Amino acid sequence: MLTRRDFVKWCAATGAWVYVGGLAGCARRPFDPGSPRGEGALTPLRPESIPKYATPLLVPPAMPRAEGPDGIDCYEISMRQFEQQILPDTLPKTTVWGYGPVAAAAANAPMIHNAPSLTIEARHGVPTRVKWINDLCDENGAHLPHLLPVDPTLHWANPQGKEAGRDTRPIFTETPGAYTGPVPIVTHVHGAVGVGDESDGYAEAWYLCDGPVVGYARNGSWYDFFAAKAKAELGVEWGDGFAIFQYPNENRASTLWYHDHALGMTRLNVYAGPAGFFILRGGDDGDVSVKDSRTGAAAVLPGPAPAEGDSAGIRYYEVPIAIQDRAFNEDGSLFYPGDRAFFDEIAGPFIPEPGGFSPIWNPEFFGNTIMVNGATWPYLEVERRRYRFRFLNGCQSRFLVLDFGAIDGARVWQIGNEGGFLSGPVSISSATGAGRLVMGLAERADMIVDFTDVPEGEYVLKNVGPDEPYRGGEPGADFEPANSETTGQVMQFRVVAATGADDSTPPEFLALPPITALPAETVTRKLALVEVMGMGRDAEGEEVEGPAEAVLGIVNEDGEAEPREWGSEVTENPEVGAVELWEIYNTTGDAHPMHVHETVFELVNRQPLAMQEEELITPLDPVGDPVGPLPHETGFKDTVIAYPGQVTRIRARFGRAGQFVWHCHIVEHEDNEMMRPFRIGPKQPGQPEPKAMPDAENAMEQDA
Repeated sequence: MLTRRDFVKWCAATGAWVYVGGLAGCARRPFDPGSPRGEGALTPLRPESIPKYATPLLVPPAMPRAEGPDGIDCYEISMRQFEQQILPDTLPKTTVWGYGPVAAAAANAPMIHNAPSLTIEARHGVPTRVKWINDLCDENGAHLPHLLPVDPTLHWANPQGKEAGRDTRPIFTETPGAYTGPVPIVTHVHGAVGVGDESDGYAEAWYLCDGPVVGYARNGSWYDFFAAKAKAELGVEWGDGFAIFQYPNENRASTLWYHDHALGMTRLNVYAGPAGFFILRGGDDGDVSVKDSRTGAAAVLPGPAPAEGDSAGIRYYEVPIAIQDRAFNEDGSLFYPGDRAFFDEIAGPFIPEPGGFSPIWNPEFFGNTIMVNGATWPYLEVERRRYRFRFLNGCQSRFLVLDFGAIDGARVWQIGNEGGFLSGPVSISSATGAGRLVMGLAERADMIVDFTDVPEGEYVLKNVGPDEPYRGGEPGADFEPANSETTGQVMQFRVVAATGADDSTPPEFLALPPITALPAETVTRKLALVEVMGMGRDAEGEEVEGPAEAVLGIVNEDGEAEPREWGSEVTENPEVGAVELWEIYNTTGDAHPMHVHETVFELVNRQPLAMQEEELITPLDPVGDPVGPLPHETGFKDTVIAYPGQVTRIRARFGRAGQFVWHCHIVEHEDNEMMRPFRIGPKQPGQPEPKAMPDAENAMEQDA
């Protein structure tokens, strides 16, 4: 039997089915609620039927701190299942998962579970310690199944494989249905710098809810190793159903966020709801370091933001805004595709057939509804003054092109990205044209929107990104913008008269803290993004070509892209403290938002790759002049857009020894091999060995 592992090896050796050219990309189908469904399927909710701008935007409160040792900010946070009014209140509630506090030191603290969750307010140089609890059990302590269809044929957490088969791609004797067992979780704070690997949310360090476990592995392959490390280095004890992570908060002041990161399940777990902002304040590069260029005195940024102990009725002028796409059924439940045919009509062959496709996994998903801070198409009342918005693209596969152009008189500036403040304010209108900003998946933008000259009235923040994979270019010229009636609208601003004087500094006069560039690199690595294609058939038996998986890899000495999978040996192994240049060769037809854990990096430049008749030439060869970062991409980042047919170069310092990951943040890609472990420094004594994909000789078969 040709196993998945053998298939990829064969691809690498022969070049067959490996997508290293044809940069037009494959056809993708945006979500169509009118598509036929199987017998007994729920009826999808048409987005046109959802009232817009009927719900006020939630401004997430600050997460309450729990009791803990002096000098450490402690939290106890669980992930639970509950109902939430995501759709307007004329429509049903939605069952979701979300984080929330289970202990608080202060009386009357908001003990709220929500999706997205409360904001963790962290302080530079003061460690944040979180007890992350998997509470996905019912009132009787029994494990809850997933809300969404889980494909068990991926290389995934696989609790049903028990200890020997967890964190593998199982071998099946027949095509299985969706996994219905207990749900593994492990939380990652996206953008945390200098975090220990035991606290980074490593994909194989997951754990189940503390309930009866029969026939399942309770924890992932790395859980016990990291539990011992946390006890030795942090003095904390992990236990059934929880882990305790600590974040040193070494970053420059910046907008981080937290979300689940379980192996092969991130797309599903995050879609179900669990995510939240983690805002780091203070330090030499924090708000107090910003000056007014006219006087040299301290500048004033729009505020306040939510803080612990706030009373009701406070007007906030600093607001985090998480934009996500979703789809719903008429009963209010979340819709997510439960078969591969939804994506490209491929109806087989499926695993375990040789060369078979995963039967449920979809290469991308584009929800037909925009959700902001946990509500579909909300509104925010704003005064005629300046606001600070911290935007996050938290979508599944959707690149956003935020368009402020319909807000008459608004002046829009970006002052920071994932790594903190830029070197200077960037006028979005003059820097990117037409008041637009491209945001890849997981990118953040710290922005000031000045409504002072906006007439009172109602205005819509638009999205002119595509309802399909993004490849770069201009809306209307290089791609069709999102549906103007649905996904082309994000939220509404209701502009009213100012209630008082605005003492914040006009953004054009902000002198942001200087940025110290990294030293020159000592190592250069050539890395590859590859889409592995396969040939399937539709329901009528006609051949259909489609993506089988998306993978990372290296560019070898012959200039060829060599795919590597999650279970392959580590190929990226920086020394502790080393500065390296990573050259990311995108051989696929789409843009990919690439994220590196543990560190932030500089975007150095991008350069086209040689092509002939719209096909990449092998050996892969950069041509033409490199192009530096756009103004809003300067400074430090933790996620960067790697465009198709280009090499994207980033420079990073790797400061803390341990086992981490880098991956594409299109979460459907991440869950099917577009994630790789990397190790800083030497192997740690006793660390688990890689679990390569099984083959027929050594794999334990699982029942379908």
